Parts: sequence; C-alpha cells; structure tokens
Amino acid sequence: MSFIGRIIGKFVDKLPYEWAVGIRYTRAGKRSARNSFISFISLISVSGIALGVAALIVVLSVMNGFQKEVLGRMLSVVAHIEVYNARGSMPDWQATLQEALKNPAVRGAAPFAETSGMLISSGVMKPAMLRGVLPQEESKVSDVPGKIVEGSFGALRAGEMNIVLGIELARSLGLKVGDKVTLATAPNGGTTGAMAPNAVAAGAMAPRMVNFSLVGVFEAGHFEYDSSLAFVHMADAQAVARLDAPTGLRLRIADLYDAPRVAHELGRSMPGDLLLLDWGKHNPTWFAAVQSQKKMMFIILVLIIAVAAFNLVATLAMTVTDKQADIAILRTLGASPRSIMKIFMIQGALIGIAGTATGVAAGVLLALNIDVVIPFIERALGIQFLSKDIYFISALPSDLRWPDVFGIAGVAIGLAFLATLYPSFAASRVKPAQALRYE
Repeated sequence: MSFIGRIIGKFVDKLPYEWAVGIRYTRAGKRSARNSFISFISLISVSGIALGVAALIVVLSVMNGFQKEVLGRMLSVVAHIEVYNARGSMPDWQATLQEALKNPAVRGAAPFAETSGMLISSGVMKPAMLRGVLPQEESKVSDVPGKIVEGSFGALRAGEMNIVLGIELARSLGLKVGDKVTLATAPNGGTTGAMAPNAVAAGAMAPRMVNFSLVGVFEAGHFEYDSSLAFVHMADAQAVARLDAPTGLRLRIADLYDAPRVAHELGRSMPGDLLLLDWGKHNPTWFAAVQSQKKMMFIILVLIIAVAAFNLVATLAMTVTDKQADIAILRTLGASPRSIMKIFMIQGALIGIAGTATGVAAGVLLALNIDVVIPFIERALGIQFLSKDIYFISALPSDLRWPDVFGIAGVAIGLAFLATLYPSFAASRVKPAQALRYE
C-alpha cells in the first residue's frame, strides 16, 4: 500500500463506522471481479454527472460571454440613454444638456442629429443610418472615435460634407478613404412624411442627392452597426435632413446597468416634454431572447444531470442486492436500520460529489480556455461555428461566473442525494434472517 493509501486508511478508520463502510463500498468494486459490473455502472454515473455539470458550466459561460460581448460592442456605438423632445427637434439642447449633467450618474452628454438614406457608389446601393455629431464631443458618449481603423474622425468638419463609415459598409460599397459617395434621401429631407399636393407636378418625388467624401472608417465589432452606420458633422446632418436643431441628446452614465433608473430620474427632474430611452429599449427582443434561451438551456442541461444522477438508483440498488449478507451481519451486530440507510446514502453522495467535482474542474478549465480550444477545433475541422453576419461576432466568448458554478454544483449534488433515498431505504428494510438463509 502506498503512503497516501495508508494515510487515507488511517483517516477512514477514525470515522464513524457508517462513514467508514460507505467509503469502503465506493471502492469495493475495484477489489472484486464479482462487483466489476457494479463498479462499471458507478463509473458511468460519475462520468454522466461530470459531463452534465461541465456542459452546463461551459454553455452558461458562453451565453454570458456572448451577451457581454455583444452588449459591450453595441454600447460602444449606442448611447446609454437617448433624450428626445416629444414635439420634434431640440432647439434648446444646450440647456437640456446642462440639466442632464446635474445628475451625478451622468458622465457625458452630446447632441446628435439623425436621418437615413441610401449610399450609392459605383452602382451599388446600401441603406445607412446617418448620424450627425460634434466630433470633439463624441468621445464623451461613445467609443467610435477610438475605433477608427482608417482615416480620422476629427476630419468631420461643418460644411465640408465629410463622412465616416462602418468597415463593412465601406467594404460593401468598395470605398477607401478619399473616395466619393452619394447619399440619396427623401425629397423632403427626412425618411417619411406626406408630400405637398403639388409635389408630383413639381417633380419633387425625385430623391435628394448629396455627395460626401469618405474621411474615415470605424470598426465597432458589431456587424449591425459596422454595416449600416455613418457619421457626419451635426451641421451637415441637419442640412441634409433639413432640421433647424439637433434630434436630441445622447448620454453616458457611470453604470450602464443602472440606465433604466437614471432615465426615470431624469424624466422626473428635467423640464420639458421629453422622451428618454435607455439602451435596453434599442434591442428589447434580442435581450429577451437571450434571457429566455439561457433559462431553457439551463433547464435542458439540468435534466441531463438529473438523468445521470438517477443512474445512481440502479447503482445503489445493485449494491444493496450484492451486499445483503453484509447488511444482515451489520444488523445482527447491532446496526440500526437508520445506520444501514446512512451507509448507502454516504456511498451515493460520495459518487455524486466525485462526479460534480470532476465536472466543475473540467467545465471551469474549458470555460476559461474556450478562446484557445474553439479556434483549435475550427482549424482542425475546417469549419467556423459563428458567422459574424448572423451572430454579430465571429469568436466564441466566455464569461465564467462563480455564482453559476456554485449553483450548478449545488443542483448536481442535490439531485445525487435525492437519488440515494429509495435504494438506501430499501437497504434499511433488509431482514437479516432472510438475507442469511441462502448464504
């Protein structure tokens, strides 16, 4: 016997006999060919629990990482809170901006003007959202100025009709910095609206065409914005959309998850008929879908763990049948039915703990190294799991959260413990005389 084995043996000998017998039963299958099948079923139970726990940890970590990554890239372009005048544009935006900054949660504010249209280059047409900003103020509310991969965001100057495009939008139009691109907008300068009665006769149905010079390309890492968003100077956007004032304000706050509360506070404290939208209202369907998917995936994978855990029922039932003579001898030596039940509950719980510990170790290790494992699998198989034009991102992210790990481990151990109750109760009901009759 090895040194470690002797230490374990001495430790077991000092435990109450229920614990000592229960621990020995978990190792008994390895010492006897008679119990080899029971040992194999025990190994399957441990492996099933471990696999289910590891899968649940990895899946939840990936879903958390996916939500965090997409949210981070989205909020590098989208403001935490947007403020609109319910009656139209916002001519007194400076005063409204100062009112917003009085709230200690607001860290930055900047005006914007927004419209939409079609960008045309070399016969290619792409829809785009045109956002007019003040370049020197934009870094207070978004990360776009720091995500320029070509050209300069500061080159947006009033009256020069310069434009900055998302990298996918520029690529689809075949544009490089210095090229010209044409913006086609509705004849009335906006995106919708009723035409004047004599508009058709005057030929006003023809779209307005405005030429821009490409001075920069940004890459937010979010396909939706990289393929549809364009920035111009706010004065140029107002000229294109025929606005006499900015559309509204964009705010950045200290804690993005506090945006709904801050928006509610601002709505009560700021004067005027204002409409405030927090970032969650930009893609409510997407966020609701992610939360729903996480809940459903958790339930499905917990059922997998439950199936593996209840394999313990078969394992312990066969162990009870095999150990009836031992149970009878323990009963004749004075062991109570409660003690017999405790022995097999300890055996099942130890199997569950072993499977859970193995699964937690494997799941945590894989979740922390998902950025290495997945690219290796993709290169080996020549496939790509995520297409960025469908899933917004092309790399599989992971965000391991320890409360999730502890919760999963607790559920797995709890299910394993429940699986021990019936076989342990059956063992406690074994009659010594009947068990020893044929021995």
